[in-house]
Amino acid sequence: MDAKQISKQILDFNKMAFEKSFSVMLIMQDQAEKAFNMGLEQNTWFPEEGKKAIEKLVNTYKESREDFKCKVEDGYEKAAGYLS
Repeated sequence: MDAKQISKQILDFNKMAFEKSFSVMLIMQDQAEKAFNMGLEQNTWFPEEGKKAIEKLVNTYKESREDFKCKVEDGYEKAAGYLS
């Protein structure tokens, strides 16, 4: 086995590990968001402005999360290109 093939296998393993970890993180964060939203809906004393601010924060977080994933995937593609 040559060094290029070993590097490609390591890269593939790291990419798979990232994808699986990211998937688990998404599931956990989505569940936490659902639980938080349920609590927010049940608390009538929480101001509407606060709910809107939290919603905006969550949306920004989701956009940033997807942007991060795209950047990492782009990095894996570039690294694979260097190895081919």
